[in-house]
Amino acid sequence: ELFVQYLATYSYKHGRGKEKNALTYSDLSHTAEECETFQFLADILPKKILASKYLKMLEKEKRDGEVREDNDEAEEEEDEDEAVGDGVGS
Repeated sequence: ELFVQYLATYSYKHGRGKEKNALTYSDLSHTAEECETFQFLADILPKKILASKYLKMLEKEKRDGEVREDNDEAEEEEDEDEAVGDGVGS
């Protein structure tokens, strides 16, 4: 109970709570990210993002993953070609 009270008070004082006279989720998530004492809460209190931004991030990760897979496959083929070339020249 005291921990939650301290987290709320700290977030209120160091966030935008004073301006709005209210404690918001963004104040809590900012405290979790910025304050070393509350760093362990960063996964529990992540910053809010719009669904559209999240979907774009997933799409980008998917494209990056496909590019990496294509590069890995090309490198494997080159390695196989080199191994075959070495065997023929022996």
